[in-house]
Amino acid sequence: MARPVKERQVDRIPDYVRFCAQGRASRGHGIIMTVEEYETLRLIDYLGLTQEACAGKMGVGRGTVQSLYTSARKKLARFLVEGAELEIAGGEFVLRDAVGPAGGPDASRAEKGDHQMKIGVTYEDGEVFQHFGHTSQFKIYETEDGKIVSSQIVDTNGSGHGALAGFLADHGVEVLICGGIGMGAKNALAEAGIRLYPGASGSADAQVEAFLAGTLSYDPDTRCSHHDHGDGSCGHGEGHHGDGSCGHHGHGDSSCGHHSHGDGSCGSHSCGE
Repeated sequence: MARPVKERQVDRIPDYVRFCAQGRASRGHGIIMTVEEYETLRLIDYLGLTQEACAGKMGVGRGTVQSLYTSARKKLARFLVEGAELEIAGGEFVLRDAVGPAGGPDASRAEKGDHQMKIGVTYEDGEVFQHFGHTSQFKIYETEDGKIVSSQIVDTNGSGHGALAGFLADHGVEVLICGGIGMGAKNALAEAGIRLYPGASGSADAQVEAFLAGTLSYDPDTRCSHHDHGDGSCGHGEGHHGDGSCGHHGHGDSSCGHHSHGDGSCGSHSCGE
């Protein structure tokens, strides 16, 4: 007897499920991408997770993720090249926070916390702090029905970057808004089930209001990886001083971004990993 297919966990039903090339009439048939195939694209290509982290979130093995991801990429390529109608539908999946399988009574709830939610923001002097791994405070907001009902500032008490995901999870945070963040920290937050919105800046209160209104300006590709990969990159360059230093590290000789030493080095301080 064949082994039953393990249901893959997904965070949400896609907001957009049908795509057609401009000027090409629908022919009633096309490319079908399953919801779990779409989920691998969202987690890996959109949120920047590794295949291992994607597998952890979906509750499957890495081999399954590789198969789903390869299939999804081929279907997306066919859509772009052939212009055939693309539809996202079907599959063997469950919503992570739903009571039952997709299609059950809670299937319409795309994400946990539509009515009540805790949102964390890396925090310093009222602003979104730009280096996740070095944040000494988070501001945590309790929201209900899309409105802030309370907030508090909590100290990390010297927690290292490796413990910050657990720190947030212990405080019940479901969404994190931040500036720069490293890939290791992204994966740790994903493992903790915390949705991440990096690349935000400005007033912390205003960013949370924007998130609740669906207008938050953020960049899922934001990274602060220059110190762990030695490639001289520095995400969006938050905190760039013009003298080659990077944000809060204060080392005039630790260049980043366009101020690489030539050997790709950029200091030794991690920005979130």
